Amino acid sequence: MKGPGREAAGAAPPRLPATDQACLERFLDALWMERGLSRATLDAYRTDLAGFGRWLASGGRASLTTAESGDLHDYLAARILAGARPRSTARLVSSLRRFYQYLVREGVAQADPSGRIDAPKLGRPLPKSLTEVEVEALLAAPDASAALGLRDRAMLELLYATGLRVSELVGLALARVNPRQGVVRVLGKGGKERLVPMGEEALVSLEAYLRDGRPALLRGRPAEAVFVTARGEAMTRQAFWHLIKRYARQAGIVRPLSPHTLRHAFATHLLDHGADLRALQMLLGHSDLSTTQIYTHVARERLKGLHVRHHPRG
Repeated sequence: MKGPGREAAGAAPPRLPATDQACLERFLDALWMERGLSRATLDAYRTDLAGFGRWLASGGRASLTTAESGDLHDYLAARILAGARPRSTARLVSSLRRFYQYLVREGVAQADPSGRIDAPKLGRPLPKSLTEVEVEALLAAPDASAALGLRDRAMLELLYATGLRVSELVGLALARVNPRQGVVRVLGKGGKERLVPMGEEALVSLEAYLRDGRPALLRGRPAEAVFVTARGEAMTRQAFWHLIKRYARQAGIVRPLSPHTLRHAFATHLLDHGADLRALQMLLGHSDLSTTQIYTHVARERLKGLHVRHHPRG
């Protein structure tokens, strides 16, 4: 089989046939028109598909427009044998699928040869979290003597106590908060609603903000959002994320954070303290338990670290 190894050996790569090149450019133009993809993304599609087309030409096989399922399987196998990483292989499979779906839609091809090709399974990255000490330092960073500090303390406390998504936090309406029962009614992904308990510390911070901070920020202006800016407008996800990064610096947290850092800390710390995975799934608003199970890997890694540090034979 002639494959990607031929180019690696120093031979000049064959040129992409003119008909394939023209078809590829029409496909890229359609992608740009329909989806507004960036130049970098379009270049990635071009690289993937042109590589396949040149491989076909080097082996005297079919063209891009007439390739069959066996050609795609052979090319992917050759790429893997040449050392292609799973992530780049997954991207290649995605490029091939979209290209051949386009050809079928345009009537250039009768069948999609990529239909039965599976992309490699990619390991899901572990979510970044914070230690309990780091969380305490972060929560203590806002100045609770000022209206903005009361708001920021309440937002951080509520985020850590409930595991809300940042979008759910900034979109929280006053009518969905029940301080008497200590719960918030959250409208999550797919319009699914869930009740989440706030916990005592978060409730105290939220009540202080609602009593002293929010009225000072609104100055008599009406607002449905719980958390508002100094202009009386609802907080945005981006604005809140800038606040978290600023308070993290104040708290001496140097590790990189993500918009879901406190959500991940909420889940990880609950599991560390014996929470049930099904209960955690309900609190996080995950439709599939497999999404929640990633946190068991985080907790397991922490247990391994504790064992290494403290067990006499660790």
